[in-house]
Amino acid sequence: MSKADLIIYTNHLRLRMKLRKVPHDLPKQIYRNAKERYRDEITGHYVAVMTSDVNGRHREMALSYDENDRVAELITIHPVEALQKLSRIRTGRWRKL
Repeated sequence: MSKADLIIYTNHLRLRMKLRKVPHDLPKQIYRNAKERYRDEITGHYVAVMTSDVNGRHREMALSYDENDRVAELITIHPVEALQKLSRIRTGRWRKL
């Protein structure tokens, strides 16, 4: 579980949530409860991955975020396919935390 006291939704995240019809509380739930966490070596952001129900489908969702000084800034959210995730881990783009 992450430790931030303040969770901020960026404008980009809000746009992506609207376009992808992601429920409002889902990014916060993923941030707080995800068991899989990575550091994206290309973007420098953290990534939390969790299986969720979105638009009637059970799928893995990836949440990119930055965290410091007890503040988490949630950047974007998107579905991630198993092969995409595996590829990012194998190539070293995503490093397990």
